[in-house]
Amino acid sequence: MAIARIRRGESGMNYWPGFVDALSTLILSIIFLLSVFVVVQFYLQQEVQGKDTALQKLNVQIAQLTDILSMEKAGKANLEKQLGALQATLASTQGERDKFKGLYEGAAASAATAQGKVSELSGQLESEKGISAKAQAEVETLNEQIAALRQQLVALNSALDVAATKETQSEQRISELGQRLNVALAQHVQELSSYRSDFFGKLREVLGNRPDMRIEGDRFVLQSEVFFDTGRADLKLEGRDELDKVASAVVGLEGQIPADIPWVLRVDGHTDVRPIIGQFKSNWDLSAARAISVVQYLISKGVKPSRLVAAGFGEFQPIDPGTTEDAYRRNRRIEFKLTER
Repeated sequence: MAIARIRRGESGMNYWPGFVDALSTLILSIIFLLSVFVVVQFYLQQEVQGKDTALQKLNVQIAQLTDILSMEKAGKANLEKQLGALQATLASTQGERDKFKGLYEGAAASAATAQGKVSELSGQLESEKGISAKAQAEVETLNEQIAALRQQLVALNSALDVAATKETQSEQRISELGQRLNVALAQHVQELSSYRSDFFGKLREVLGNRPDMRIEGDRFVLQSEVFFDTGRADLKLEGRDELDKVASAVVGLEGQIPADIPWVLRVDGHTDVRPIIGQFKSNWDLSAARAISVVQYLISKGVKPSRLVAAGFGEFQPIDPGTTEDAYRRNRRIEFKLTER
């Protein structure tokens, strides 16, 4: 300070030290204020944190109170429903009470009437006692009749048992007869097959190996052109000559096949698929007419009518599905089939 004064004295008035002192004082004041602000800020932060904690607690309590309020509202609604149901039940009960009250009053009146009827029925009961003795006698008679009927039922059951035994024996016998019949039929079929083979062999011998004649399975097939002109059912002379040979073979076969084998010679007429033009309405008519012409001619040559069957198949059973002229020719045919009647 002395130095400052000396310097001040040396150079005049010096303001710097005062300025420094004032600045120092100002800085110290600012530092003090900052310290106070920091302390206040700390306490305020603590206070705010406490307020947040309290606020969270209050929110939790509010949520709990909200749940409790919802439950109370639901309980109130249930109580209101129960109250409404109880009121409806009360109204119904009152109606039932009024109804039963009316019934009771009616029952009281009915009781008086019933009392009179009881007196009347008592009198009738006395009269019925006399009738019951007669009814009891009738019951005894009915019991005797029931006993007799039971004896008859026992006899009928015995007869039914005997009949069932006989039926079982009959069924066994029928089964045995059926087996024998099947065996006999199989033998007849085998015998007929052997006679068919002999018959076809004999036909082949008498007719010769012709290109328009063939054996297919169990049928002997001849082309229609051998017997008929196109679209006609009148036998040609050439066809009659061939049928004479067939008739002689059938007549010879009649003497060979035993009488217990039921057989017939079926004559089948077939056409091709092309529509018929002429006196016949359809291929059905033409095929049937040709089969009948053959059968009638065989009958005229001594074959028994009972051994012959005529059948017309039209174009519906072709042996060649083709559409060529050769296929049409193969399908126009007369077949002879030796079969069971």
